[in-house]
Amino acid sequence: MGDRFEYRDVRVDGDDGPIIEHFSAHIPGEGLTVIVGPSGAGKTTLLRLLNRLDDPDAGTVMFEGRDARVYDVLELRRRVQYVGQVPVTFPGTVADNVGDRWEELLDRVGLPLALGPRMADVLSVGEAQRMCLARSMARDPEALILDEPTSALDTASKGGIERLIRTLADGGLTVVMVTHDPAQAAALADRMIEVEGQRR
Repeated sequence: MGDRFEYRDVRVDGDDGPIIEHFSAHIPGEGLTVIVGPSGAGKTTLLRLLNRLDDPDAGTVMFEGRDARVYDVLELRRRVQYVGQVPVTFPGTVADNVGDRWEELLDRVGLPLALGPRMADVLSVGEAQRMCLARSMARDPEALILDEPTSALDTASKGGIERLIRTLADGGLTVVMVTHDPAQAAALADRMIEVEGQRR
């Protein structure tokens, strides 16, 4: 399998100048790619470019060998599912949030099926993060992009999510993850992209 994504000389401007400038990198279709760097370096911005939650001010982001901007944005976001730092629950039960295949998907992310009828807004942060992963997987995405998915979790929950992410990547899903933690990146990644940020 070739590249799933490619950044080509990307620039993203902020209020005080470029957040990212002259950035190029390849993300392969296989395994887990981790974008690592200090806070404020533009890691989340780079992640959001992959399914057009943001667009670059210059340069090109490629998906499957084509400019991401040629795709219908809703189609792109179905194929490239984004899970943010803080889990977002929708109204209703866990089963309502995940959809028709909720039993299969809760089992896959390590949640007990007894949570299916529970209201999603009463889950712990760790449970909600797993539910959000299950909800994203219900769309059968080609890529899963994760922004600091363990930053709000305790140690036990963090380890569970890390194992799940590794399992998803080993199962053939393209996974791209942002972290500010070099040790986590080194432990999990098949490939690392280091972002230093702009010097002011």
